Amino acid sequence: METTLEFAVRLARQAGDLLLGYFKKSDLSSSYKSDRSIVTEADLAADQLITNTIKDHYPDNLVLSEELSPVYLDQNTFTDNSLWIIDPLDGTTNFSLGLPIWGIILTRLIDGLPETAVINFPVLGEVFSVQKNQGAFLNQDRLEIRPNDPKQSRSFFSCCSRAYGYYQVDIPYKIRILGSAGYSMCAVARGSAIVSFEARAKIWDIAAPWLLIKEAGGAIETLDYSQPFPLQSGCDYSNQSFPTLAAINSEILSRARRKIIPRD
Repeated sequence: METTLEFAVRLARQAGDLLLGYFKKSDLSSSYKSDRSIVTEADLAADQLITNTIKDHYPDNLVLSEELSPVYLDQNTFTDNSLWIIDPLDGTTNFSLGLPIWGIILTRLIDGLPETAVINFPVLGEVFSVQKNQGAFLNQDRLEIRPNDPKQSRSFFSCCSRAYGYYQVDIPYKIRILGSAGYSMCAVARGSAIVSFEARAKIWDIAAPWLLIKEAGGAIETLDYSQPFPLQSGCDYSNQSFPTLAAINSEILSRARRKIIPRD
């Protein structure tokens, strides 16, 4: 019998195959959402595929998705208290420009907390998977963040393009803007980035990395100490941002927190 993690991996790969059919399409239709982020026909098609497949296999589970179902409406009739959070296409701008760093993020919450997650980056051939108390993996390799000298020249700080607009940032590492919130935080889980900061992250960006980074041995928190989990019934999560800071350990996270100050 297929486990929840196996199902999530299969579904993330299926969505990836669908998106590859749209990738680099010259006449890809797109529009801007209210926050000026891009949504394309590919986002919508992947969201529909993922949502329908989850509802077919887990009819008693709720679904919260970036494009089709961004409002969380708690329903006590669901006996196992399970919720799927979907980002059908993380890194849409990269995708629309023909850049390879984009992916699909699937997370299943149990009793309000991330329990199973998969992040698939199809062009890169990288599938991150995690289950609570079962460890984090990149493809078949276990992820374990090892102690790292912060002064090493290869360490870098991954952030979003909005970080320096909303905050005064004084992180003493090389800067990389990868164009995908999920990949930015996965870079911490694999030990490539020492710190990651996503200034305007949404719940579908952070739900999977929240579990992945912790299971890999790293630290992740919101900069403003807000609590993303459990979700709040009636909330439109397309309008709710979580400035999220991740690091290879809690000491470095604490130091980075002091170096990121909101602008007036």
